[in-house]
Amino acid sequence: MCRTPDADAAMQQKLPASSEAQDPVRRGLLQSLGAGALTLAGCASAPPGRPRTPPRLPPSERACADRLGWGIDAATARRWQERGRRRMIASLLRPASGEGLPAPVQARLEAMSIVTTSPLARLQQLEQLRRSEDRQAVSRRLDELHREAVDRTLLLALHSPHGVRERMTWFWSNHFSVAAAKSNLRALVGDHEQALRERALGRFEDLLQAATFQPAMLRYLDNESSAAGRLNENHARELLELHTLGVDGGYTQRDVQELARVLSGLGLSLAEPGTLPRMKPAQQPQHWRDGPTEFNPARHDDGDKTLLGRRIAGGRGREEIVEALRLLARHPATARHLCTKLALFWLGVPGSGGLIERLGRRFLDEDGAIAPVLALLFADPEFEASLGRRFKEPLLYVVSAARLAGDSAPVLDTAPLWSALGRLGQRPFGRQTPDGYPLDEASWAGAGQMVARFDVARALARAFVAPLRPVALLDETGALLPLGERSRSVLDQVRTPQERNALLLSAPEFMRS
Repeated sequence: MCRTPDADAAMQQKLPASSEAQDPVRRGLLQSLGAGALTLAGCASAPPGRPRTPPRLPPSERACADRLGWGIDAATARRWQERGRRRMIASLLRPASGEGLPAPVQARLEAMSIVTTSPLARLQQLEQLRRSEDRQAVSRRLDELHREAVDRTLLLALHSPHGVRERMTWFWSNHFSVAAAKSNLRALVGDHEQALRERALGRFEDLLQAATFQPAMLRYLDNESSAAGRLNENHARELLELHTLGVDGGYTQRDVQELARVLSGLGLSLAEPGTLPRMKPAQQPQHWRDGPTEFNPARHDDGDKTLLGRRIAGGRGREEIVEALRLLARHPATARHLCTKLALFWLGVPGSGGLIERLGRRFLDEDGAIAPVLALLFADPEFEASLGRRFKEPLLYVVSAARLAGDSAPVLDTAPLWSALGRLGQRPFGRQTPDGYPLDEASWAGAGQMVARFDVARALARAFVAPLRPVALLDETGALLPLGERSRSVLDQVRTPQERNALLLSAPEFMRS
């Protein structure tokens, strides 16, 4: 789990080309901290007030609190100190109703048009703009909706007390990945993520159905063009390979074709609710509509299908899709595929064969319920051994920096975070291919990625003018960010609070959770 000497060497070979790397303090930082070094002035611009000393947590508790969310901050540390690990994990796996957000954040979220307008209304509005041939207006509106979706992701990651739910929302959004850049999906990605958020700790079958019937997924994987006699296999293939069984799950090309037949007729409609497409009178009872998502029986292959050796009787419309998804959700290969990904996501390294087997059994015994699987994972010795060692991917790094640097005032300006994530290549809804962003350390810890972090950090340092208060980040015991001797020796050479805080967030210890 330690960073590689090769990455350190490559980092130090590339950085001296920067004029800032010639600065004596930065040069000393790079020499002492290697590939973990970057400069980040922080993500809070509230006026300075009286600093509050963070609570003292035992190292293992601090590390667990840091892991089970988007990074530790003083408020999180206090909750863990008051309640203890067992009660905190129980509450995180079964979060109370309500968001528990600061009032300005809650107001910001409630005012978003992705909340106040329905997906159908948004698509109809965009269609009207398109017909008016005002391409700039269409593009502006799509950009606004896309920005709102990403802002909601970031604001909830920064401020929600439901850390595990939000981390799992990111996991599922990445698992059921859709790309905002395709067509007009910028108008729909927020709804896609919210549907997954509402089910993030529930049953996988419910997650699978929600993702499969989402307008964003149907458009992204081209199922809206799939009809009897003119099948499009994209959605069926990704359902088997990525969303359920996995590439080694034992399905065949024939299964892909049969599942495509099952999904035929499932697409989108911008017609007003209650409007029926052209079909035979006998097919009308099978017509189904939920917002812009429509099952049109006139476009459906009505014959019997055989999926994974199981007959799915035809002539039942949308119920055929529900049956197929239930079969896939409860398959042992799906349990193995999902538990392998969950272990990698939470541990930062592949779980052992024994751990994956235990998690898979729990998944099947609990009918795909996610919270019990995570409870078993969080109690496992492999999870405990991984604490403090998981390399932070860009989104976790940027959000955790903002949380640790945060003042008592909520962080509402997400523009620097938006920019940073674009530079680091992990903006929400930005993955072009349906496999989602990689979960392994090697994809994010290379020399090139670390140089990009260095550049992003300098930009963030320019964006936020107010210096951060070191006491708000670290007391004498290192309660929130325990540092090793080498990192402390670098900090001892720094005189200004702003530079001290930059180095705190540049420490190799902060690169991992």
